[in-house]
Amino acid sequence: MDFFREDIATTSAILHGLIVSSVLLPSAIVSVFAGKLADAVGRPRAVTIGFCISGLGAAIEAGSIHIAMFIVGRIIIGIGIGLSLSTVVVYICELAPPAKRGVLTTMVQLFAAIGILTGYFICYGTVYISSSLSWRLPLAIQSFLAFVFAAVCVPLPQSPRWLTLCGRHDESRLLWVRLGVSLDGEGAEVSDEVISNQREDPESRKDDQSSVAPAVESPTLDTTQVEDSTLVLSHSIIRAFRKDVRSRTALAVYYLGMQQLCGIDSILYYAPIIFQQAGITSQKSSFIASGVTAIVIVAVTIPATLKADSWSRRMQTILGGCLISGCLFLIGILYASGAVHQTSGAARWVVIVTIYAYVISFCVTWGINYKSYPSEIQPPATRASATSLAQSANWVNR
Repeated sequence: MDFFREDIATTSAILHGLIVSSVLLPSAIVSVFAGKLADAVGRPRAVTIGFCISGLGAAIEAGSIHIAMFIVGRIIIGIGIGLSLSTVVVYICELAPPAKRGVLTTMVQLFAAIGILTGYFICYGTVYISSSLSWRLPLAIQSFLAFVFAAVCVPLPQSPRWLTLCGRHDESRLLWVRLGVSLDGEGAEVSDEVISNQREDPESRKDDQSSVAPAVESPTLDTTQVEDSTLVLSHSIIRAFRKDVRSRTALAVYYLGMQQLCGIDSILYYAPIIFQQAGITSQKSSFIASGVTAIVIVAVTIPATLKADSWSRRMQTILGGCLISGCLFLIGILYASGAVHQTSGAARWVVIVTIYAYVISFCVTWGINYKSYPSEIQPPATRASATSLAQSANWVNR
């Protein structure tokens, strides 16, 4: 935006990269410790803290008078996102009954897609404002919404599984009843699975789960199943690398790391530039094309979310990997061969269509699957810490 260049700085390629990374690096670092905070104060409080920090950072950005102040605001936003994002998934995973867990946890991706869409068109609308509000207003809206979300999180109940880990079993049982989880129906079925898992070695019983299958825990666990809840919470990060659970931690880190290495953020962050290189030379037309990408993301994410439990996580992973790699391979070949020209040729349209095919493939497979599976496979004692480590790998690779 012209007014941003006048008020803050001329955005060279290096400065553009610095501005983008000033959110990603803090998020990656803070995500490592997000599970520790979530275990200490509870899931809703950790999310509330993260939203408040993000709101403060966006407010600093909106009021920036020079580039250093703007980057500091983005660093603070990164800290808030790092604290809240992985904890939101853990909180939903722990609240959701096993039969509905896939749909509920993948809604995080759906609302992220809606946020991307909203952000695109807010920015497209404010670009016509003939003042610094053209770039300050979207940031002010972001700050306002972050504080609203923080306020909404304040009255939310703690996770019943977190209460169990803290030894507050009566509160946990009452909360399960409030959430409508039958302690005689679905809860009994989960109890049977927990008992089956407890037949494993004694070390595994301390962590409530021992197999590499998705961890499912009972809302009716007896107090003897958590021997030392304080120890569980204070050493959750270390426990995530113990012999009986480290394979699940490593798998979660690998999953979310590879989700970003597939290049989705290159499409979302640099979509206007990519479309310009593919022949949509007008800046406004390129921005509209990016907005259409956001619409496509929301349109395909809605049915993918509703059908999240209709097909296996393994099939989603394999099929998604094949489709995503195929699209990227085709785009790479076209650019490497010099077939893409901004003014002529069919190759530029093939690139544009393939970009949309790539986005659709990602959203209905890896985008949905990788939001739920890394949390699903963790036992209660290490779910927050392992998921936060996985989210950190996700941020590092952006």
